[in-house]
Amino acid sequence: MKWRKLLSIRYWSYMTRQSWRYLTASQVSLADKLLFLVPVLLYWVLPDVMPFVPIDDIGVTMLVMNWFVSRMNKKYQSLTTHDPAAPPKSRR
Repeated sequence: MKWRKLLSIRYWSYMTRQSWRYLTASQVSLADKLLFLVPVLLYWVLPDVMPFVPIDDIGVTMLVMNWFVSRMNKKYQSLTTHDPAAPPKSRR
């Protein structure tokens, strides 16, 4: 993943919309939803468990959100629709 993509507001707004779409979809199993919610909520509630990790709460949330959305896009392809606000595909 390129730095330019990680620093893009458009990319993160897309990720936020997609994660919300997957969390509210009835087709997504509860176990898949908990794969995102449990680690994020634990890190937000118990940040002192890992005091020497120099990542802020929002940083951990964004990293887990990126992983969650990419996993759900692969697993639930029927829910993935063409979003006109989706970030463009990166060229290699």
